[in-house]
Amino acid sequence: MLAPTQLLSASRQNLWRLTWIRLLVLSAQAGTLGFTYLSDWVTLDWMPLLGILLFSLSMCVLISLRLRGSWPVTELEFATHLAMDLLIHSGLLYYVGGSTNPFVAYYLVPLTIAAATLPWLYSIVLSGFALTGYTALLIWYRPLHLQGEQVDELLINLHLFGMWLNFALSAAFITFFVSKMSEAVREQDQLRAARREDSMRDQQLLAVATQAAGAAHELSTPLSTMSVLLTELRREHGQESQLQDDLTLLQEQVKLCKGTLQQLVRAAEADRRQAIEEQSVTHWLETALSRWHLMRPEATYKYQLASVGVAPNLMPPVDLTQALLNLLNNAADACPDNLVIRLRWDEQWMVITIRDYGAGVPLAIAEQLGKPFFTTKGKGFGLGLFLSQISVIRAGGTVKLYNQDGGGTLTELRLPQMHTVL
Repeated sequence: MLAPTQLLSASRQNLWRLTWIRLLVLSAQAGTLGFTYLSDWVTLDWMPLLGILLFSLSMCVLISLRLRGSWPVTELEFATHLAMDLLIHSGLLYYVGGSTNPFVAYYLVPLTIAAATLPWLYSIVLSGFALTGYTALLIWYRPLHLQGEQVDELLINLHLFGMWLNFALSAAFITFFVSKMSEAVREQDQLRAARREDSMRDQQLLAVATQAAGAAHELSTPLSTMSVLLTELRREHGQESQLQDDLTLLQEQVKLCKGTLQQLVRAAEADRRQAIEEQSVTHWLETALSRWHLMRPEATYKYQLASVGVAPNLMPPVDLTQALLNLLNNAADACPDNLVIRLRWDEQWMVITIRDYGAGVPLAIAEQLGKPFFTTKGKGFGLGLFLSQISVIRAGGTVKLYNQDGGGTLTELRLPQMHTVL
């Protein structure tokens, strides 16, 4: 299951954060102008300044309403909002001293946000926009008119205090919000990579299914031919009892192959209709072990329950049981003697480990395990571990293999608790 924040795009999350930055900056601007108005130190054009602040507030309200909708936030839209912030900042600076105002350095905050979250082309355009505004404020602006005695000293003190306050706000915004925005972009890139990996795995699974369906279709004809020939041979050699026994055995084997192919064709529909029942993990594991031991009677194993208390429940789909059987078969193929199968659980996970004492996994091919048609055995098609991993991942779990110091391999099957299994 994806966390709620992961369901939002990085641009949408960043636009929310940009709105919070606007509100904080708007609060600081309104507080500064209110203090200036009450102190009566500076004569300003209050109406245009109040109009710009109201425009900024209306932008915050409109963005909040817009983000309640489901349509995506594009990079162009996000860059447009940064350009609006630069425009609002330029308008305020025009009425409060232009480039002589210490808050002119706030131009760097939207540019830093753009550099951290947007492609370089948007950053270049916004940088040119900011540089144009800064250059214009060198020429066109309303100078500050201070009132009272010791005007020069007061102007210097205000300028120094403004520089300090601008640095503090810029440092806070860049440190917190920009780091969060960059993190959102990285999380989205990781999510895209995970989706690409899932898509590649699904394509591999589709290729395996397509090849299996093609093989079933191609084998049906020769098997039918063999069945007809065997029937004729039994009729022609009805007096030879020993040959009749061999022909009967061959015909049963052919019939078994035909039944297996028919079952393969009907497997998807049968699995879809089969009901999934809730059961305890101990009952599910012990039932699977009993079924597996009938398949592999030569294998010996020891079953250990490593947790105490009431076992958690799960609703295992059919392919999850088959995945467990594949992992057990892999361990038995490595070494069928003295397998150790352990079950434990905690508040979040149910963990099944299968310990064998075979040759282990060679480090040179460890990364290839789990890929389709790759096998370390002399027989098989290299699909067991691949299909098992897909089934377990679909159930929200993981499959990992570890080499052991004493020799052999530890296979770990990790499943989440029942509320996230399906």
